[in-house]
Order: sequence, then structure tokens, then C-alpha cells
Amino acid sequence: MSSLWRDTYTFAIRPDTESRWNEPKLILGSFLIILLIGTLFLAQPSSHKGDVTFINALFTATSAISVTGLGVVDTGSAFTLQGQLFLLVLMEIGGLGQMTMTVLLLALLSKRVGLRQQVLAKEALGQGGSINIVRLVKRIILFAFLAQLIGTAIMAFRWVPEMGWAHGLYVSFFHAASAFNNAGFSLFANNLMDYRDDPLISLTVCALLILGGIGFTVIMDLVRTRRLRRLKLHSKLMLVMTPALLLIGTLMFWLLERGNPATLGGLSLGNQWLAAFFQSATARTAGFNTLDLGHFTSASLLFMMMLMFIGAGTTSTGGGIKVTTFAVVILATRAFLTKRPHITAFGRTIAPHVVTRSLAIIIVSVMVLMLAMFLLMITEDLPFDRIMFETISAFATVGLSTGITAQLSEPGKLILVMVMICGRLGPLTLAVMLARPSETRIKYPEENVHTG
Repeated sequence: MSSLWRDTYTFAIRPDTESRWNEPKLILGSFLIILLIGTLFLAQPSSHKGDVTFINALFTATSAISVTGLGVVDTGSAFTLQGQLFLLVLMEIGGLGQMTMTVLLLALLSKRVGLRQQVLAKEALGQGGSINIVRLVKRIILFAFLAQLIGTAIMAFRWVPEMGWAHGLYVSFFHAASAFNNAGFSLFANNLMDYRDDPLISLTVCALLILGGIGFTVIMDLVRTRRLRRLKLHSKLMLVMTPALLLIGTLMFWLLERGNPATLGGLSLGNQWLAAFFQSATARTAGFNTLDLGHFTSASLLFMMMLMFIGAGTTSTGGGIKVTTFAVVILATRAFLTKRPHITAFGRTIAPHVVTRSLAIIIVSVMVLMLAMFLLMITEDLPFDRIMFETISAFATVGLSTGITAQLSEPGKLILVMVMICGRLGPLTLAVMLARPSETRIKYPEENVHTG
């Protein structure tokens, strides 16, 4: 590990800065430092083949560390092997989280993991109580790389015979890492469209992105309990909502696109369902595509935007408002409509502050999206639906595109850079950082307000 990386992480967690940096600022600061280093690495002449400007390097580095996958240049042809390896490192850091990587780095360097780092890592991983955070982080890292290696081995059966051992294994690992981290970067110019009818590649990529997107909290809960009844409420909601969203998405894409000759219309029934399932899985923050999104119907694009906005699981490699946030709001709406005094699920009551937080996440997210779309409509001469799709894709760190990313102006690229950063760190994190909390014990009289 170079001294540059050690200095970066030391700066991010140095004890003498703890009094000046609260948790959101610390997370944002470390994120921006890694982003700057990644940009400088990608901007080096040895990392690209001469057609990558500094703005493009910044956009690509942001897309990689936020595990978005939007690209203004073709990854396979624009970057050298060195540049592609830098992208891999940024994807791993972004997918697993910089605080998780910090704890692992300190453990590997035999440094003491301070209380502040433990608190931040527990917060990032959704853990509480007296838990050995170093051991937990090591298990998460081990699980992540084991999943990526298994995915590499499976996809190697397809790509090694086509490309040879060295290149085939490299391409397999790159796509396995990109899939597990829900990054969506591909070394192929047309993403995975050439493998649209290939169940080996399609299903392996889907399995990896679902594993990465379900959340480490759920995985660790499953490992610890091994019984569905004893799972935490968060895990139960994820295990119900994830397959439900996958099935609904698959059915909707098949119904909306089966008559479209430019997408599913010319495929056999089996391949139609395979492509529809792949698109349903990848729409929730993965960013790969086996179909040309530029030919999708407007109804399909709108439905895809809804899936992208929902996103993946909390403490996962994916983005969006998160599946459990969506589930809590749906449960709160059901409780209101049925006039129930409490919001319940699986025999458990959801605390009011969780509902308030979920509503705040959605409201702040919508505000960020509205502002970004407004600015892009000023800077770009592009159709409204394409700008809307691109903005939601960037915010939810999905990476799907209708093909307009490379057409963006430099101001437009910088706007999406800010959107990707906000989407990866979480809009509520940035809002809390900017706000000035003022706790009070004063309770005012209640009064009714007419709404609706």
C-alpha cells in the first residue's frame, strides 16, 4: 500500500480532526479525497489512449466510486489496462464503502481501530450493540471477493474459450466485480447486448448484482440466524420485497416490450423472458443492459425510472432511496388508509422516527432530482424524457442510459457528477451535514392542519 493511500485514509480518520468533523462531513471528506486521487490517476496519459479529458476522467472516476456505471467514453477502448485497473479499485472501494475499506486497511496495517471509526463503520453497515466490527468487516470483504471469484469462474467458461486464458479471466473478473458492486461498467462497446440470449452470462450477472444489492446486513443476519422466523424485520422486508420487485419488473417489461420488434419482439419466448428478467434485475442500480434502451417504449422507460428510484437494499452496493424505505412508506400508507394506530409488519411495530426518516429521504431525493433536471434542461438541448431518465439513473447510481451521456456538455457532466455523489452518499446525509440540528424540550400545543 503506497504512502499516498495511507496518508489519504489517515487524513480521513485522524483523531485530532474528530472535534472538527462530524460523521457526515467525515464521510463526504474521505469520499472526495478518494475521488480526487482516482481522477488524477485516470487523467494520467498512461491510463488512457489520448481521448480522455480531465472532465471525462472526473466523470468516469465519480461514476466508478459511486458504482453508477454511466460513461462518457467507452471503457474498453478509451482506457489502457492501467486505467481499467484503477476503475476496478474505485468500484471495489465504492461498492464496499470507504469506511469499511478504512477499517480493513487499519486492521491489515495492525493499527488500532478507534472509537470514531468503529461508530462510523457500524452506522454504514447498519449494526449496533457490542459487535466486533473488525471481524465483521473482514467477513464482508471475504464474502464479497468470494462471490466475485465464483462469478469469475462461471463466466470464464464462456469467455476463456473465446479470448484465451489471460484475457478471458481478466474480462470475467472485471464483469464479476462490476456486477457484484452494482457498477455496470463493461469492457464491451455495446455492454452485454451480444450476450442477450446467453443464460450463462445473463443469470450469473443477475445473481451477482442481486447478492450485492440485497445488503450486507441481510446476508450477515442470514448467516447468524439460519432461520427465517428469527430474522430481523429489515431482513424479512428485504427478502420479501426483492423477489416481488424482480417478478413485477420482469412481467411488466415482457408485457410492454414483447410487441416491440426493436427489443423483445424478435426473440423466442424463452429469450424474451430471460431478457426481461435481466432488465428487471439490472434496473435496480446495476447498470448493465442486454437490450438497446434507446428503443424502449415510453411506458417501459417510465416503469424503469420507478425501479431505479427505489433502488437496492440499505448497506448494499446499490443506490436509490432503498427498498426498505419504499416498503416503510407503503406500510405507512396502508396503516393510514385502514385507520390502524400503528404501522406493523411481520408481527413487529415500526417506530415513528423510521417513518419520518423514510419520508424525509424521499422528499429530499425528489428535491435533488427536480433541481438537477431543471439545471440540465437549461444546459442541454435534449428531450425531457431522456434528461429525466439520465438524472434518475445517475442519482440512483444505476448507470443505465438511453445513449445521451456522451452528448452532454461539460456543465451537464458536472451536474451529473454532483448528482452521482449525492446519490451514493445519500441525500439525507448531505442534508444533515448542511443543516444545524437544534434539539429542544419545548412542546407546543397541538393544532389540526387540513391536508389532502
